[in-house]
Amino acid sequence: MPIVAQSAETTDWVSRFADEVIAESERRAPGKPVVVASGLSPSGPIHLGNLREVMTPHLVADEVRRRGHEVRHLISWDDYDRYRKVPDGIAGVDESWAEHIGKPLTSVPAPKGSAYPNWAEHFRAAMVAALAEMGVEFDGISQTEQYTSGVYREQILHAMRHRRDIDAILAQYRTRPKSAGRKSQKPLDEAELEAAEGSGAAAEDDGSSGSAGYFPYKPYCGNCAKDLTTVTAYDDDSTELTYACTACGFSETVRLGEFNRGKLVWKVDWPMRWAYEGVVFEPSGVDHSSPGSSFQVGGQIVGIFGGEQPIGPMYAFVGISGMAKMSSSKGGVPTPADALEIMEPQLLRWLYARRRPNQSFKIAFDQEIQRLYDEWDRLDAKVADGTALPADAAAHSRAVRTAAGELPRTPRPLPYRTLASVADVTAGHEDQALRILSELDPANPLETLAEARPRYDKAEAWINTHVPADQRTIVREEPDAELLKSLDERGRASLRLLLDGLADHWSLDGLTHLVYGVPKVQAGFAADATPKELPPEIKTAQRSFFALLYHLLVGRDTGPRLPTLLLAVGQERVRSLLGA
Repeated sequence: MPIVAQSAETTDWVSRFADEVIAESERRAPGKPVVVASGLSPSGPIHLGNLREVMTPHLVADEVRRRGHEVRHLISWDDYDRYRKVPDGIAGVDESWAEHIGKPLTSVPAPKGSAYPNWAEHFRAAMVAALAEMGVEFDGISQTEQYTSGVYREQILHAMRHRRDIDAILAQYRTRPKSAGRKSQKPLDEAELEAAEGSGAAAEDDGSSGSAGYFPYKPYCGNCAKDLTTVTAYDDDSTELTYACTACGFSETVRLGEFNRGKLVWKVDWPMRWAYEGVVFEPSGVDHSSPGSSFQVGGQIVGIFGGEQPIGPMYAFVGISGMAKMSSSKGGVPTPADALEIMEPQLLRWLYARRRPNQSFKIAFDQEIQRLYDEWDRLDAKVADGTALPADAAAHSRAVRTAAGELPRTPRPLPYRTLASVADVTAGHEDQALRILSELDPANPLETLAEARPRYDKAEAWINTHVPADQRTIVREEPDAELLKSLDERGRASLRLLLDGLADHWSLDGLTHLVYGVPKVQAGFAADATPKELPPEIKTAQRSFFALLYHLLVGRDTGPRLPTLLLAVGQERVRSLLGA
């Protein structure tokens, strides 16, 4: 049974949307499954910004399922859209792919070396695999299959019969100047479409206009397979349609009631699908929510098809640390698969669950990922001991499990920054990594690396793919005799204090206590003295001591956390490099 709606103060954003969706679904289609939707275009790598289009309805759908309702989360693969441009930075793709511009994405060859039959399937496959790893349950709908099999035939004919009504709605928002009225406007040619691509105007193309009037339908050419076509005649009774292609000059007359090689233009296609599928909830990006854009216009056009506009928030952009706003029309942007190489699915889910859809956020591929993991581990501990705030606990729950059950977890979730340091120092040697990790907590040693996986593998991937070579850690082969010889008595005494305490403090916590304690002891304080009990100059002494150790161990003045580095190097080698 549905739960009673709770107040905004006691629920998170997902619960509040679930309340609204359940109520709206009962009003529109009582007794039927709740339908939420996402739309993705496999025009190139489906990036982490696109993932918000999926995660927002997924989280709401999952909450509705948890309450015992049947839900369908539809993902429409817009693979019958036109191929707009050759993306930059995609392996196996060069300017020769420009000859396919204007064709359906499923009619474009896949990048060279791909195992998939066409462009759309190549890029869709990576997203499907990532969603499976993240526990996202959905029903996928190929728009190529829908259109070419005739599923939408009645909807297309209905749109053509009501083309003047559709045109009247669109006319309220058109800003492009007209030289002699709407009917004299020509379709965008190839150059105009490419110029419009940068501003997003091409994606908002609202129909075919010529001397015969406005038509919300674009045939793909029977000769060159491109959509640079203009409808020149149409008869509602016979459904005979004549079109001409501006790309190759081909023209033909077909019977639209039997013709399956074309699609409704986007501003009509989207609301048609809302009505056809009975969509109750679907978010839209800020680029689709401005005045005159597809979501706003669709809210009026959907009534022509006998439907209602879905409820749903406008969602903000997702960024990457150090990168500008992402675009799927360009290559080189991080995808969910890229993120899942370096972070566990729970962490990635949490990033989308903890922020309201209208809040932008960034996903870290740089050093910030270590801080992010520390924050996640602290939340995990608070949830375990019951001290997490309600909204934080809710976001955590949505990250670690779905209505279907818990996502697989790392059995021993050791600190990510520690795992990254170990992977850095050991450079792929698993036996050395296990030795170090087993010494972190001697009272409860790690028995196998499997206990630390997959988190260890994610940290290792981050080190290998996102840390520049000049920042990697290379332990010295021989002691720095010149530096050791130059040390004054205070410097030599600090090393003796460290070396004398190694054996008794050989664990992560013990070495942390030791390396921070040496400067305190030298200054006449207890090793466990708190910062409040110490003068400010102790911090300066600690930084100098740490820099000395880094230079003697790795030849730099910074590096991984010293306790982890000492464990990684090993007692015998540490003693040698520190001049014992």
